Amino acid sequence: MDGLTISSESRGASTLVRVGGEVDAYTAPMLRERLDAEISAGHTHLVVGLEEVSFMDSSGLSVLVGGLAAARSRNGSLSLAGPDERILRVLTITGLTDVFEIFPSVGAACEAADGVTSQVS
Repeated sequence: MDGLTISSESRGASTLVRVGGEVDAYTAPMLRERLDAEISAGHTHLVVGLEEVSFMDSSGLSVLVGGLAAARSRNGSLSLAGPDERILRVLTITGLTDVFEIFPSVGAACEAADGVTSQVS
């Protein structure tokens, strides 16, 4: 089993949360804690970088949906960046491609977030 790695950094108007490894029932609570902490700190425009995620189950999907709801409750956003084919397939099957903005790369997601927040400001 791969461990979970999470890091975050400011990227323009958004906060990039990079996730790596497996997001499952055992590791999803760590991701939930990080997303909650970022939102509580006022970082309400989040980009979750999934390029290094090798596996995600329903626990991980639930955390992402919860993070999106929390961000939106503070007039924010949460988008996904760089999911591989397997993760994208799970997002598609579950209908979450209609819920999340999904970008092919972190750069594209952060650029789009900068455009949205500059229009709102």
